[in-house]
Amino acid sequence: MIILIVVLFAVLGFVVSSRLKSKFKKYSQTSLKANLSGKEIAELMLADNNIYDVKVLSVDGQLTDHYNPMNRTVNLSPDVYYGRNAAAAAVASHECGHAVQHATAYTWLNLRSAMVPVQNASGKILNIVLIASLLGGFMLNLPYELIGYIVVGSYGVMTLFTLVTLPVEFDASNRALAWIKTRNVVTQDEYAMSKDALKWAAMTYVVAALAALATLAYYIFIFFGNRD
Repeated sequence: MIILIVVLFAVLGFVVSSRLKSKFKKYSQTSLKANLSGKEIAELMLADNNIYDVKVLSVDGQLTDHYNPMNRTVNLSPDVYYGRNAAAAAVASHECGHAVQHATAYTWLNLRSAMVPVQNASGKILNIVLIASLLGGFMLNLPYELIGYIVVGSYGVMTLFTLVTLPVEFDASNRALAWIKTRNVVTQDEYAMSKDALKWAAMTYVVAALAALATLAYYIFIFFGNRD
């Protein structure tokens, strides 16, 4: 069953990821009428939100764009940083949406940030338990029910993290789309492209959350589903 879950969501994830890349490639071919680069759009959105302590940087890779709250940087891949198209506008403004969330103490972002160390610790604990169970050793001496609580508890935290990530990502996209429309950064057609691109980007997080929920349900059934 766990193999079936992994394969199912791996295929679904591949389909969504391929669709996302296809959309970004398509919309990258449409030059913005405003002729603004991703870097310029990001800096403009930050300034409009009175955020002056966040730097916009270029990072290597494709679709590696992210906001880092630790050093307060908006990191854009070269295609987005230098791009002057609907896809670049969508990504640049989305990442700045996270910067705005940070500056305004957005509740879901604060919760997600607070969960990061707990989520990381849960991942390590889960890996230790699963590897130890496969290799034998001290885990075999623990009660089966206790192992179940450890596995379900650890994976439960990781699942909760993926769920908390959803409102953070959707809100960042909503902020981005509202701003580029109000600021006239994009035309009506370019806005539709940016919206579609961000929709498929959000779908990657939805698939991850569904996969986590399915896996958590599987672990709960395995360890506690056969109780009398």
